[in-house]
Amino acid sequence: MALSKDSTILEVLQENPDAAAIFARFGMGCVGCAISRGETVAEAAAAHGIPLEDLISALGIPA
Repeated sequence: MALSKDSTILEVLQENPDAAAIFARFGMGCVGCAISRGETVAEAAAAHGIPLEDLISALGIPA
């Protein structure tokens, strides 16, 4: 699966379990969050006040 900023947090975690540590580094509790099933990476970054470019770069997702 090709991940993008529009992928859900759950999709990112399923594709790359190591992403949990990256989300945690940004102060995001995505692993245990029920919203992660439907929230996109872009939505999560906005909700947490994190620059999207920084997050997708850390996750290895193309811009």
